[in-house]
Amino acid sequence: MNEHINLFELISKNLETERYRELNWTGSFNDYLQIAYENPAVLRTAFQRVHDMIVSQGSESSGQLNSRDCVHWNFFDDPEQGGKNAVFGLDQPLHQLVSFFKSAAHGLGTERRVLLLHGPVGSAKSTIVQLLKKGLERYSRTPEGILYTFQWEDENGDWVNSPMNEDPLYLVPDESRPELLANIQSTGKANYPLSFTGSLCPFSRWYYNHYMQKYDGDWHKVMNHVRVRRLIMNEEDRIGIGTFQPKDEKNQDSTELTGDINYRKIAEYGSESDPRAFNFDGEFNVANRGIIEFIEVLKLDVAFLYDLLGASQEHRIKPKRFAQTCIDEVIIGHTNEPEYRKLQNNELMEAFRDRTMKIDIPYNTTLQDEVRIYRKDYCRDSMTKHIAPHTLEVCAMWAVLTRLEEPKNAQISIAQKMRLYDGKNLSGFTEENVKELRDESVREGLEGISPRYIQDKISNALVSDYNYVNPFMVLNEIDEGLKNHSLISSEEIRSQYRELLSVVKAEYEDIVKNEVQRAISADEEAIQKLCSNYIDNVKAYTQREKVRNPYTGQFEDPDERLLRAIEDKIEIPESRKDDFRREIMNYIGALAVDNKQFDYTTNARLQKALEMKLFEDKKDTIKLTSLVSDVVDRDSQAKIDVVKARLIEQYGYNEDSATDVLNYVASIFARGDLKGSE
Repeated sequence: MNEHINLFELISKNLETERYRELNWTGSFNDYLQIAYENPAVLRTAFQRVHDMIVSQGSESSGQLNSRDCVHWNFFDDPEQGGKNAVFGLDQPLHQLVSFFKSAAHGLGTERRVLLLHGPVGSAKSTIVQLLKKGLERYSRTPEGILYTFQWEDENGDWVNSPMNEDPLYLVPDESRPELLANIQSTGKANYPLSFTGSLCPFSRWYYNHYMQKYDGDWHKVMNHVRVRRLIMNEEDRIGIGTFQPKDEKNQDSTELTGDINYRKIAEYGSESDPRAFNFDGEFNVANRGIIEFIEVLKLDVAFLYDLLGASQEHRIKPKRFAQTCIDEVIIGHTNEPEYRKLQNNELMEAFRDRTMKIDIPYNTTLQDEVRIYRKDYCRDSMTKHIAPHTLEVCAMWAVLTRLEEPKNAQISIAQKMRLYDGKNLSGFTEENVKELRDESVREGLEGISPRYIQDKISNALVSDYNYVNPFMVLNEIDEGLKNHSLISSEEIRSQYRELLSVVKAEYEDIVKNEVQRAISADEEAIQKLCSNYIDNVKAYTQREKVRNPYTGQFEDPDERLLRAIEDKIEIPESRKDDFRREIMNYIGALAVDNKQFDYTTNARLQKALEMKLFEDKKDTIKLTSLVSDVVDRDSQAKIDVVKARLIEQYGYNEDSATDVLNYVASIFARGDLKGSE
């Protein structure tokens, strides 16, 4: 008989009662003053808190080309959730974003701006804001991100929350604030200059005035009716984080932002002007001390935008029937290209443009970062169906190519430009040249295909009847989908994108040819022997010596034919052969000084040349082209099976995809043989 499991106890053992008490701490106003004296960080503004939250996760040098003044902020890797919402390839705009928060945190002006994330659909604008909102939720639960608000005791002895989660320091009279802040600042523990210029919201002001009258101005007695509590931000509970999404323009109501009258309480309190009969639950109210997000901000009615201007510039909002009310929050909006163009063409929106800090969030233009987006969703651990190697890479390649502008330099193709952006070396191009390419392409990344389109097509291929997915299956899905793509504005662009599919197929052809070549030439003993032979001949050549023939035992001149056969594979011209050979010998000499042995794998160019030469020597014995014929002899099949096994073990293919890629490469060589015989 199975032992009875107490499910109730199972739940209870995972609950942290002590942690709950810690997060729901309450104390007196005097307790709070002591906390603020010991830890001035509790007095930070919303901008300061967000900046510190991002910085707390650390940073490192940006891996992006031409980003000397740019760092990679680990916060946007979403480490807390294992990279679930990580943002890839946007180090430059994210660094701009962090710089905006840093400036605002130090009160240098950007705290009076609406932060506008602008970019094409699917470029991670919403994801960035979501990371900030979720990050703030978690940060407020940590000792580093701790903050407080307060409650009032009402006539019935019940405690009612400050509806806008204000800082308890707002309860300190204006005339006492400078000396209090100076004392706290003198501890040297504050990272920012302390400044409190705001005032209580109408609801808290009513209670404050009520008790001041009751106690004839005795502030200390008023504080006996105040209880300070820890504030934990939570979007679902609408605490410290607000989200506003415009609806039908004709039905937009400003009370959604600044609160509305509670008609049920008018009878209780007798007046619409009594703040206790007002719900301070608009998005601006609930987001106080934190972040408010405006989804598609430029779709807001003009009247709403005036509220936005006051909220950003003056840090005040105007609830119906009440005086302007102070707020302290980060205002973030995001919008796409068509809406932003409308803003630029609307002269009535000049004031809004003037108070907006725009940061472009483009699509990835770096191949490896685009691949990481798809790997996150389609990693092998989470897939029941096999995805053949290079499938995600080929999709990413096409997506990136649609976002790049044609190079103005006719000597470089768009595919070469993509490789340069990805950090690959191209003869004759320096890092400075790559920077020039980026600088001349001002619209790059703001147009093209969204990652969502690619994800949809990969998903379509995954639900097909085949037991695995290869690059051509997804490329066919992409091609088919172009007919009805709603965001492609003209037939000319559609045609352009189809041409890029041909470019991608050519790139893929080179990749798999090289891969199969390496699998065929993966005979370690044979490649070592070829390398030794090459090095012996290079040594003899550079030192003007003879080479001993291993078969005849005779000393002969260096085998120039062998040397050039290997060097040609990596396009070393006749005029550069001496430099290349001296470079190899100098490298071997430097290793010898350190008592190290030369290994061909440490020189990528030489390794590639040796592998290609060995492949050329062996391809005829393997008869790969026989794969496309109906009959394969037993000896050839055995050799092909060895190559297939290498593709599976070393490159990640399965039985079916390895067979397919061998057939595909065989057909390429068959075409080559045909062309050669004509």
